[in-house]
Amino acid sequence: MTTATMPDRATGRKLGDVRAVAAKLDCSTRHVYRLADAGRMPSPLRLASLVRWDIEEIDLWIANGCKSVRQVKGGA
Repeated sequence: MTTATMPDRATGRKLGDVRAVAAKLDCSTRHVYRLADAGRMPSPLRLASLVRWDIEEIDLWIANGCKSVRQVKGGA
């Protein structure tokens, strides 16, 4: 399975699909959707039936200390 990123023609910004975002966060694609639905990460752009995230926005969110999406069961 490959991740897909593509430049937006209008702005030139790089957009990534859920697999690209999941790879950056080291989590499942389902978890990316859960984070987005809960408002815990930048919102995706909806282009007709496509869902894409601005990769620069995701990188900035990560750089600003997003909470880890990986949690160890049972404690600390």
